[in-house]
Amino acid sequence: MDHHHQHHHHHQHYDGDENDYMQQEDDWDRDMLLDPAWEKQQRKTFTAWCNSHLRKAGTQIENIEEDFRDGLKLMLLLEVISGERLAKPERGKMRVHKISNVNKALNFITSKGVKLVSIGAEEIVDGNAKMTLGMIWTIILRFAIQDISVEETSAKEGLLLWCQRKTAPYKNVNIQNFHISWKDGLGFCALIHRHRPELIDYGKLRKDDPMTNLNTAFDVAEKYLDIPKMLDAEDIVGTARPDEKAIMTYVSSFYHAFSGAQKAETAANRICKVLAVNQENEQLMEDYEKLASDLLEWIRRTIPWLENRVPESTMQAMQQKLEDFRDYRRQHKPPKVQEKCQLEINFNTLQTKLRLSNRPAFMPSEGKMVSDISNAWGALEGAEKGYEEWLLNEIRRLERLDHLAEKFRQKAAIHEAWTEGKEAMLTQKDYETVTLSEIKALLKKHEAFESDLAAHQDRVEQIAAIAQELNELEYYDSPSVNARCQKICDQWDALGALTQKRSEALQRTEKLLETIDQLYLEFAKRAAPFNNWMEGAMEDLQDTFIVHTIEEIQGLSTAHEQFKATLPEADKERQAILGIHNEIAKIVQTYHVNMAGTNPYTTINPTEINAKWDKVRQLVPQRDQALIEEHARQQNNERLRRQFANQANVIGPWIQTKMEEIGRISIELHGTLEDQLTNLRQYEKSIVNYKPKIDQLEGDHQQIQEALIFDNKHTNYTMEHIRVGWEQLLTTIARTINEIENQILTRDAKGISQEQLSEFRASFNHFDRKRTGLMDGEDFRTCLISMGYNMGEAEFARIMSIVDPNRLGVVTFQAFIDFMSRETADTDTADQVMASFKVLAGDKNYILADELRRELPPDQADYCISRMAPYTGPDAVPGALDYMSFSTALYGESDL
Repeated sequence: MDHHHQHHHHHQHYDGDENDYMQQEDDWDRDMLLDPAWEKQQRKTFTAWCNSHLRKAGTQIENIEEDFRDGLKLMLLLEVISGERLAKPERGKMRVHKISNVNKALNFITSKGVKLVSIGAEEIVDGNAKMTLGMIWTIILRFAIQDISVEETSAKEGLLLWCQRKTAPYKNVNIQNFHISWKDGLGFCALIHRHRPELIDYGKLRKDDPMTNLNTAFDVAEKYLDIPKMLDAEDIVGTARPDEKAIMTYVSSFYHAFSGAQKAETAANRICKVLAVNQENEQLMEDYEKLASDLLEWIRRTIPWLENRVPESTMQAMQQKLEDFRDYRRQHKPPKVQEKCQLEINFNTLQTKLRLSNRPAFMPSEGKMVSDISNAWGALEGAEKGYEEWLLNEIRRLERLDHLAEKFRQKAAIHEAWTEGKEAMLTQKDYETVTLSEIKALLKKHEAFESDLAAHQDRVEQIAAIAQELNELEYYDSPSVNARCQKICDQWDALGALTQKRSEALQRTEKLLETIDQLYLEFAKRAAPFNNWMEGAMEDLQDTFIVHTIEEIQGLSTAHEQFKATLPEADKERQAILGIHNEIAKIVQTYHVNMAGTNPYTTINPTEINAKWDKVRQLVPQRDQALIEEHARQQNNERLRRQFANQANVIGPWIQTKMEEIGRISIELHGTLEDQLTNLRQYEKSIVNYKPKIDQLEGDHQQIQEALIFDNKHTNYTMEHIRVGWEQLLTTIARTINEIENQILTRDAKGISQEQLSEFRASFNHFDRKRTGLMDGEDFRTCLISMGYNMGEAEFARIMSIVDPNRLGVVTFQAFIDFMSRETADTDTADQVMASFKVLAGDKNYILADELRRELPPDQADYCISRMAPYTGPDAVPGALDYMSFSTALYGESDL
């Protein structure tokens, strides 16, 4: 390493160890105070160390703290140990010059990366022993110890490790530090013996004799190794713990002395190593040449064998060749592959070694270059590859021939088996006797066969291709193969032709059957509605009819005439339908189609159509006759209707008139009641005399009903109307006569004169505003008011209950007469009856049964006894009857 690089390298370490040095400064400060022995040891060691360097500049120091005060020797020391020039020193004797020089020295130390802690130029110039020793120790550390490097460690640790490594073989030496580990002197002896065994008889040394050991080491070092004596044996032995800095300084001198010696040793080793490398390389070159020659020779011998391509005729011979080749590949070639590989490895190793030891590259002799060997090997492998390919192709060819011939036989056999019976199947005429659905099935089957045939096309082509290949590969049995192939191809063509022929026949048959089927369908489509029409017509023609008027029968006749008009058109349709049938028959005859079955779309046949048509034709005149007869019947009915209507239209109004006349008679007064009665009786007689006319009408009505005539548009009068009118007329006349008789009774009972009655009538008629022969409640109230009645609602209600006891809301003339006569005439009253009973009862408030029986006829006495309630007054006796409530009741509700 160059000097600069070393500095740089250790600079880093030194920074890292800065604290150690500071630590050491502190130790050193304490040492001075505690142990003058250490100071003595340091002063001695440091002086000796400085002198070992200063002598190279031809000078010495006697007293360490005196001789460095002017800074001149200090600068000189630094120049010697660093090999560098410092700034020019100042030669003056003044304190300022000395300080300047010392500062130059201190600055140089600082420039080497050392931090000088608490060391100033003034103290050095003033001869401060402690500071001076500290400064020298800093120099020793920087220039003698810091640059030591052993393995990965440096400076103090490096020096310690070097000591441990060098003294490792000495069992009684154990270096752990730079103080007590060196006290017995064996450490120093071991270092010397390790490097210069001839200088010390190490075996004679004893651990318990440190003085001898130390002196021996120090003397030998001074005498033979040029290391000045830096410590006295007594100082070391006499101190509990020798000074670390002194020991380190002393040991570092041994390190520097021996590491110089090692350089010489290294030089010798290098020469030996170079020679050894050369000898080894020469041997490698010779080996390469020998191996290369052998390998190339083997390749030259082998290639011609691999290039021999004369084919063998048998599979066995070819397989023998393949076996030889396999042996070559498995037994003979692999070792040569190894040799070639080894050759390349050796060549590469040799070239690498030459390159690493700075020798020129190796050039093999002509034709034995690595590339020459590679080329020869390539040629071998090329021949080899081609050879195996050729072998396999030959074997493959022989094998393929066998295989092809077998394949040909197999495929031909399969094909011949398939074609068996196919010609017979294709020539059969099964389609001549089938139905349309069956022909369709045959066509589907034939289509399937055609697909099957097409699928076999491939095999026929394969058979031909195999035969062709066998010819090209010169198969020994080609003639028989070719013959068989030809036969298969000819038969194939024949099958194709037959298939086409059958296909056409089937399609032709299908067309014919489809045509027939179409005709069948058309026949069915037209025959069905025509048949329905005929059946409908037959039904209509035989249909029974029920008519009640001439118009209705005329309607039926018109419809029938219209129907007859459609017959020619229907006949045309019938002939067209039969024409379809004839067309089918013609096709069947012309093409000799075997008709399987009948028309599938209908059960109707021509015979049936004709039979029904004849029936229709026969029914038409029968219908004509029926309609004529019905027409006559309807005319007769009409005559009957008119006959009834003419009479009914006279009788009806006559009854009406009579009813009105009777009403008038009973309302209008003409003469006395007796005159009216006479009038009404004559009326009654004339009405009774009308009866034969009614009976005659009844006879006509019976005829109408027997002829089942239900309506008559010539009259609004039904027989029932007339009957009811007639009966009403008879009852009305009878009732009216009765009314007049009652009025006569009333008049006589009440002693009402004819004049009064006439007055009542006039009054009644006046207030009967609606001219109905009855007064309603309002009319009656008006009448009463006109007569001077003054009454409230209650009073009017009471009067109404007398005149209209049945609560019909009307007042009859009879009731009006009763009311008026009660108000005027002197009639019996309840009070008069009650007074009469009181006379019979001998003035008592009750009457006894015996008294009634004594005074009244028996039936009337019984009537009274049965109707009278028991008397319950305070003066009652057993059997007493109440005649008062009985009297009141007589004039009460009429139903009592």
